[in-house]
Amino acid sequence: MELKPGDVVILKSGGHPLTVAEVNDDTVECLWMGGEGDLFRETLPKAVLEPAEIDDAEDEQDEDESKNDEDEDDDHKKKKSKKVA
Repeated sequence: MELKPGDVVILKSGGHPLTVAEVNDDTVECLWMGGEGDLFRETLPKAVLEPAEIDDAEDEQDEDESKNDEDEDDDHKKKKSKKVA
């Protein structure tokens, strides 16, 4: 497995996605955010990591929700401007 800084990996045993910060011979320095927003940095053996599967469906859903919120805001603004006019 060829890793480079910026790649997203996960422990083979599971857990949070980790971002690769630095790659050395047999180790990888990783960063991740804890549940309360704390930043963690740890050096791990390459043998315990695998590429994380990024779920594009979640990204698309987030974009759809954001677009719907914008549409609702536009509708609200239009209704508000009609009341004023």
